[in-house]
Amino acid sequence: MTETIRVDRDERGVATIWMIRTDKHNALSALMMDELTNAADELGSDPAVRCVVLAAEGKSFCAGGDLEWMRDQFEADAETKETEARRLANMLWALNFMPKPLIGRLQGNAFGGGVGMASVCDVAVGVEGLKMGLTETKLGLIPATIGPYVLARMGEENARRVFMSGRLFDASEAVTLGLLAATVPEGELDEAVERQVIPYLKCAPGAVAEAKALAQSICGNVTKDAVETSIKALAQRWDSPESTEGISAFFEKRPAKWVI
Repeated sequence: MTETIRVDRDERGVATIWMIRTDKHNALSALMMDELTNAADELGSDPAVRCVVLAAEGKSFCAGGDLEWMRDQFEADAETKETEARRLANMLWALNFMPKPLIGRLQGNAFGGGVGMASVCDVAVGVEGLKMGLTETKLGLIPATIGPYVLARMGEENARRVFMSGRLFDASEAVTLGLLAATVPEGELDEAVERQVIPYLKCAPGAVAEAKALAQSICGNVTKDAVETSIKALAQRWDSPESTEGISAFFEKRPAKWVI
């Protein structure tokens, strides 16, 4: 039994992972990361599963990392900080390298880790009105563990337009940045996802898995070394005075000291 996600399956072998932490806009808590990791591992090894959809209930796809979880890291020792950064990295790795096609279904907001989750999808579609952003630097943090996937998805030129500024961008810009394949009216989102699912059901499952692995091995920039670098970067950033100030300002509902 899971608490933060639900997995639905249909008779065709299409599995949908629903994030259901709606009261927190599906922010990534430690439990949610673990449950997503386990779901990716289980679905990836199940021969009956042909395709996986990553979706969310509620107003938002994913608001990023849970701020209470991040705030806990400020008082943690260095080993715990790295362990928690690795928890997020393991989730992204499991979703990214799952040997099934992964289709993202995005609505509402996708910030920080939500952008990272869109980046690990093989294809993602979003509704018109969707807002996205790598908002970590507003909190004195950096888009560290999601970085290898975001950079691989966007490419350096596109990523540098939004990677450090923390600014929000809409669904149409997300298409130009390479994050989304398409944007559709809200009432057409499920139909758009289905259009992405159907071609995979006409393909040999083993061939799809091997083709995905080949594409990642030839073109991808997500290496174990890059992931390890991102883990250490996030753990070190949690130790910084800026991150302490940024998260404190958020909870105290005041501007951070650097805001002008």
